[in-house]
Amino acid sequence: MNILKKINKNTVVTLIAVVGVTFVGILISGKSSLNFSLSKLISPRISSQEIAQKSIDYLNNVVLKGQSTASLISVSEENEFVRIKIKVGSNEFDSYATKDGKLLFPQAFNLSEEKTDTVATNTASKSNDAEKQKAATSVEKSDNPVLEAYIVSRCPFGLQMQRAMSEAIKSMPELNKYMKVLYMGSVSNDGKSITAMHGEAEAKENLRQICIREEQAEKYWDYSACQMKSSGQEVACEKSIGIDSTKLNSCMSDPSRGVAYAKKDFEGQNKYNVTGSPTMVLGQAVISENGFGGRSADGIKSMICAGFNNQPSFCSTKLNTNPAATSFSVSTTTGAKAGNSGSGTNCAPAQ
Repeated sequence: MNILKKINKNTVVTLIAVVGVTFVGILISGKSSLNFSLSKLISPRISSQEIAQKSIDYLNNVVLKGQSTASLISVSEENEFVRIKIKVGSNEFDSYATKDGKLLFPQAFNLSEEKTDTVATNTASKSNDAEKQKAATSVEKSDNPVLEAYIVSRCPFGLQMQRAMSEAIKSMPELNKYMKVLYMGSVSNDGKSITAMHGEAEAKENLRQICIREEQAEKYWDYSACQMKSSGQEVACEKSIGIDSTKLNSCMSDPSRGVAYAKKDFEGQNKYNVTGSPTMVLGQAVISENGFGGRSADGIKSMICAGFNNQPSFCSTKLNTNPAATSFSVSTTTGAKAGNSGSGTNCAPAQ
């Protein structure tokens, strides 16, 4: 009997804890300080529907007390129990009551499954898996998907996404050929330079990174990882990484190279109506990183793997799920437990 079901959000986890403590107390002591207990509320030999409805009444009157509302979705019989599907707020979960109507179990566990440390951990894991699965099904598949990240180089959240991508490649180098960073902006009226969201300095760095990406691609991620540690380190990073500075400066000063490369990025930006840094594109469509684990190394891998017709073996490897650090930072992650810190926040043009 598979009775381990998904329980979502803090409200439901709290409900389980409260109800669980309540009923453990009843079972151990045989009595309760409550004005009425479920065993008194429900009499033997009544229908499953009556047991379910009175269980709902108990949850609303005794446990939730107006903080939220439990409602009955369905009721059925499963082996020796009455299975009650309950909705609290926008969340649904299964509870079980004995057929004599004396005991209600807010959650049931399948003892044949591997033990988890806490209900909250199990809940979050299952919820995240379901969200990833749903997001993945909406992505157009191909044999060689490419995850594109549109950013500007001086946006704290653009740097966060770029850092997550860098960390993903560091952990799993084969991901490199399935991702690309592109830059937001526009070509100046005279066609000799580019503009950026945060001014001239950002436009210059965008162009620098574009030229490295196009003409010294093998150095791109090493340079990116270096320069995002601290502002003003561009020249130092060029030297330490072994960038050919003469070639780089020539690219940046030659509109037929640097500006021409940037123009292609801007065409993609316009095609997908990109307005915020970062914006992710996969399978010819804008996607949200929230559905894949957020701005983390594992989130990047999950987004890429969602785009495959047939997923490679590396897709089953778990990478770091901690969110990447924002802005300039020596630290690579925030140390947070959630995998999507900062997700949904980006840099956008002033209105």
